[in-house]
Parts: sequence; C-alpha cells; structure tokens
Amino acid sequence: MYTERINKLLIANRGEIAARVIRTARSMDIATVALYSDADRDAPYVTQADEAVHLPGTTPADTYLRADLVLAAARRTGADAIHPGYGFLSENAGFAEACGEAGVIFVGPSPAAITAMGSKIAAKELMRSAGVPVLPGVTVESEQDADPGRLTEAAGDIGFPILVKAAFGGGGRGMRIVRGEDELVDAVASARREAASAFGDGTVFLEKFVESPRHIEVQIFGDRHGTVVHLGERECSIQRRYQKIIEEAPSTAVDEALRDELGRAAVAAGEALSYEGAGTVEFVMSPDSSFYFLEVNTRLQVEHPVTELVTGIDLVRAQLLVAAGRPMPTEMLHVTPSGHAVEVRLYAEDVAAGFIPASGTLDTLKFPDIDGVRIDAGFGSGSKVSTFYDPMLAKVIGYGPTRDDACAKVARALTETRVHGVTTNRDLLVGILREPQFRCGAIDTGYLERHDPVALMNTPPIDTVRVHALAAALAAQAGRRTNTPVLPGLPSGWRTLSSQDQVLSFTTGEYSVDVGYRFVRGAIRATVDGWTPQVRIISSSESLLDAEIDGVRRRYRVSVSGCTHYVDSVLGASALTEVDRFPDPSASQEPGSLLAPMPGSVVRVEVDEGADVAAGTTIVVLEAMKMEHAVRAPADGVVASVAVAVGTQVDSGQVLAVLAEAAP
Repeated sequence: MYTERINKLLIANRGEIAARVIRTARSMDIATVALYSDADRDAPYVTQADEAVHLPGTTPADTYLRADLVLAAARRTGADAIHPGYGFLSENAGFAEACGEAGVIFVGPSPAAITAMGSKIAAKELMRSAGVPVLPGVTVESEQDADPGRLTEAAGDIGFPILVKAAFGGGGRGMRIVRGEDELVDAVASARREAASAFGDGTVFLEKFVESPRHIEVQIFGDRHGTVVHLGERECSIQRRYQKIIEEAPSTAVDEALRDELGRAAVAAGEALSYEGAGTVEFVMSPDSSFYFLEVNTRLQVEHPVTELVTGIDLVRAQLLVAAGRPMPTEMLHVTPSGHAVEVRLYAEDVAAGFIPASGTLDTLKFPDIDGVRIDAGFGSGSKVSTFYDPMLAKVIGYGPTRDDACAKVARALTETRVHGVTTNRDLLVGILREPQFRCGAIDTGYLERHDPVALMNTPPIDTVRVHALAAALAAQAGRRTNTPVLPGLPSGWRTLSSQDQVLSFTTGEYSVDVGYRFVRGAIRATVDGWTPQVRIISSSESLLDAEIDGVRRRYRVSVSGCTHYVDSVLGASALTEVDRFPDPSASQEPGSLLAPMPGSVVRVEVDEGADVAAGTTIVVLEAMKMEHAVRAPADGVVASVAVAVGTQVDSGQVLAVLAEAAP
C-alpha cells in the first residue's frame, strides 16, 4: 500500500526509539500512536505520542511481540503505518507480511528481504553469490548436528579459535568464543539454550573467529524504485558481552580507498535483496584491513544517530518518505560525511559485578545542555527500570569537527549527568572516552578484555568521598532545619553539651566514612575520619550546598532516597549509604549465603545439598533479559542448602543457596 503520505503512525516499540520516531513524525505533521505494557505505563514516550494503546502484561511475549495486538491497536486508532523500531517485531517477516495484508504500511524492507536475512546461514550464502566476502562455517541445527564427534570434526576443518553464533537474532545472545576442543561441546550447548530462549530457535553455526577484529558496519538505504546507496561506515568495536556500548562515525581504521570498497560491498548486498528503507551491512575486519560479511540488520540500528550527525540526514524521515512510496531524498544520492560523531549507550548495569543488568527507580535522571551533544532518552526522573526489557536508559551522542572534539563533548556530558537510584555504566563510558589508547583509535572488539573495566571506571578516591560525605551531612542538616516544626532557627548541630559532635556514618563501595560536625559561635567545626577541614557555608539547602572547604569553593548537588545520599560535584559523583545507628539484627543474612545478583528466573541448579564444591563452581544459573548469568562458589566449601528450584523467580539479593566451610 503506497499513499505518497503517511497520516498516522503507530510505533510498535518502546523507550528511546519510540521517542526518537515520535520526534521526527511530529516534525512531518504525522500523528503518532504509542504502545505500552504494564511496566511502561508511566514511561515518558507514552505521553509524547498523540495517542497510546495499552498492551496488558509485562513480558515481551505478552506485549510488544504480539503481532495480533499491535495490528488491533493500529485498526482501533486508524493508523495507516507501523514503525517497528529495532528489536521486537522489527525483523519479523511474518509481521511485515501481516501489515501488508491488513492494508497498513510497514516502515521497513519487504518481507522477502527480511526472510532472506533472517537466517545468518542463508544470508551468508546469498552474500557469497553476490560477491561479498564471507567466512566459512558449519551449521548446528539439531541435536544430531550437535554430536560431539561431528563438532570436533567441523572444528578441525575450521580451526581454532571458533565463534559459535545464533543463526537467528542478534545482540550478542547465543554467542560464544571457543579456543580449544575441551570447551566446544559445552559452549555449543549453552549457546543453543540461550538462542532458543531469546529467539525461539536454537540453531547456531560455527565459523572461524578473527583475532583482534574491528566491527565495522555500513549504513545502506534503498527505495522501491531500485536505488540503493550507502552513507558511510560506523565503528562499533567497543563491546561488552558482544553488545556495542560505544559507536562512532567515521572509523579511524578506514581510509577513502577502503571506504569505497566497503561501500561497494554493502551496496551489492542491498541490491541482492532489492532493499527498501534503512538497513545495515555488518562486517568483521581483521588487522590487515581484510573484511568479511557478518549480517544485514533489516531495520534501523541503535547507533543510527552518528550517521545522521556526520551526513545531516534524518534517517527516520527518509524511512517514512520511502515507506509511503516516494523516491529517497535527493540529498542522499551524493552524501559526503563531515566531522566526527561518537555515541555511548548509558545502561542500567553493574559493571563491577560483570555487567549484570540493574533495575529499580530512577530518582534522578537529568542531562546537561551542551552544544554539539544530542540525547536520545527513554527514561526520565521517576522512571522505573524493569527486568523485562533491555536496560539501556539513553544514548548520549556528541558531534564535532574532530574525533577528539566529539569524545570530549560526550565525556563532559556524561560527567555532568545526574543519575541516581540505579547503578549504571556511566563511569566506565567516561573512562573509555578519556583512555589514551581509545583516544588514539587503537581499538578492536577485545578492547575491554585488555583493559580492566573496573580500573577504567576511575572510582572516586577516598579524599573525594570524604568531601562528598561532608557535603551530604551538611545538606542533611539544612534539610532538617528547614523541615523541623520546633525552633527552626536553631542549628541542628547545636547541642547542650557543646563538646559533642553530631555524627553521621556513611558507606560507599569499599569505604566507610564518619562525619562529625558542630556549630561553635556561628562557625562550623567538622571532622571527617580525623581530617579537620576549614568550612565556610555560602548557602545551603537539602538539595544544594555552596561551600568553601579548605579554601576551595564548590557547589554540591545532593538528593536523598531512603538511606542513600547522592552527591554530584565537579569532583564526580558519590552514592553514600547512611549507616543505621540501630540496625535490626534479624536483617542480616546467614553466613555463606549466595545472593541473586539481579532479578531473574532460575534456569539451572547445578549442585545438590551436601555436595563438595570448589571455588568457581557454578551453583545456580539465572536468566535475566534473555541472557544467562552463573552464580559461582566464592571459595571451596559444602552446599549446606539450596533455596531455589528451576523456574523460581527471584529478586535481587534473594538467597539462592548457602555454602558452609569444608571439613578440615
């Protein structure tokens, strides 16, 4: 169905991509419809749309993956087009076909193109026939294919190291690197389980793993009139768990000659598919600049903003025009990228715990206004981060004439971002952006294996923690004075025994800090772990302290949620937990308790009660956000008890098992 104009657009997605599509649609005078699950009822994008339809439930399978409910919402609201965003139904050929049958425009490529690229195995064969370089591999489709003898023989033909990869889907799920024969069978079995859970199909394939590769992708765009172009490459090599966290355009490893070669290969791939709309051809590139086809993502990519910034092309606008049957905008036919753009993905996750997804309520999420910085956010202050969906909070994108300019803008924007209530990867992103090798462009997909993520995070030193603890205590004092119903003009640090301090104790990470203060003749005397700074308060409230500490005046923004005091200043950010002076003894856990690191579902229990285990032994395997997370024994011991079974839904901090010391 082609109308030359879309009048009402339903966005079959959520979060930041829904907000992103709504923004462009509004500028084109296209009415918008949002969808929201129970978990997303209060998400910002819901009220940004003109209309919204509720999808009862929380899990993707009950909501955003329900093609029938999505199409019913389009009928109910009179939407004549559906933009699928990325993920969910965006690469579902059956859904694209159903849209056509319902007389609704699917903003994306044809069902045939999606089908052709839906299987990475079939896609490789099609690309090979189109002259696009590919790596050799073998398919594991059934239990018979997974026979250890067959796997060993195939591995011998391919040669180690080998990459095991899900045939359907993406996002790093169902992917393993195997460096030796002893790892092969378990890696294939684990990848097949994860792929089946995430994509409904456990088929995987094995191919040669390229050492120290770069992940380079090329943005292509086509229309129904047979035109296919490329808009340059993106560098996506900074990854964790095979998922990108930093992307940029252009790549520091690609010169004009290589760019032309990559572009011609990408266009050949698009032409082989008679491609319409936005798509991405992904390549793995070896240190000698040889490149090989990985896959075609038949949708808009998360990282599309960096291409938009260096080309000046609004890809969503172009998608909507082409979907309505128009030729692609003429400015896309002769694109000359200029400048440099860098995007980072701000995730709710615990880096130190192994990038485990985090959930909870964002008490504060505020981004600074910096020239040349674009924010694509799916959450705001007060938003809840659930366990049901990808934990990306926002994308922070910087543009400048040079790569250094772009990196500096993003690093500064992240530093000034206030994010409280949920653990994030913000400090890691800043650390990478400022790390010398990254700034020199010496990167590949193994960057975070060579650089310790925790070391890159640049945890605030104890001196900063002490200053922030003092600021938190003084802001809390100001808040108590403001809110007290009795003698509000009397300083809260005043005591009948003038020699006694008001004392607050805080913990953060590995640090414990004790702050004492009192008012003496209108001045403040403070002690922080034996340090006695000179303090002069210029102004104070429970949320903002302007103070001179040891001769340096700074402003400290403070917010409190429960027992946690969040302090942001030019020194960095601290989350300080106030220690309860009268703790409940019953709240402590039994010694040896293994706790769930995140909410999730128990998919395997690997041990029995009474079993002897060595340090590192897997005790329980959890699944959260379609990925498996192993909880291992921290030391040698005996399994005293197991508190969960397969299928149990657990909350963060819940006891999974208890280990006792091994008998001498």
